[in-house]
Amino acid sequence: MNRSSLFVLGLLLLSTACFGQTTPADSQTLQALLSEVRQLRQDLQTTTIAAQRAQILIYRLQGQEAAVARASQRLDEAREKLARIQDDRKHVATDVKQHEDFISNTENPPTQRKEVEAVLPRLKTRLESLENEEQQRQTREIEAEQQLRAEEVRLSDLRDQLDRLDKALENASRRPGGSSQ
Repeated sequence: MNRSSLFVLGLLLLSTACFGQTTPADSQTLQALLSEVRQLRQDLQTTTIAAQRAQILIYRLQGQEAAVARASQRLDEAREKLARIQDDRKHVATDVKQHEDFISNTENPPTQRKEVEAVLPRLKTRLESLENEEQQRQTREIEAEQQLRAEEVRLSDLRDQLDRLDKALENASRRPGGSSQ
């Protein structure tokens, strides 16, 4: 029994000593594997960050598209209101001209003339009011156009950022091994 125990003990000692020894090629292989794992981890982190940036840009892009749509709608409404005011002003200006022509015509009876003369100041007041409102609406239209242009510029900038990120990711995927370094 002593012999068999000694034999087993000897085998155990020799086998652990053999497993503990590494050749220089094994060490280089382990270093290469460790380097590759580190590179993969770095690539994964870079890809994760790029994906997060892309997602943030997409959310910002969607928000900016909504802002452009709202600004466009405000501009359309401003233009509509301006067109209505201009149309009203033209009608009232035509009425004022007709009333003035009626008054200047000497063939009209005096009673009708007095009625028209009584209405004319109200028409002129209405015309002035419409002219003032038209100027205000023109100012609002200009402001709405400027706001729309500003929102469109922001949208364009976000699209450019997203395009640059897309190109960077595409270039990174084309590199040997797909690494971003």
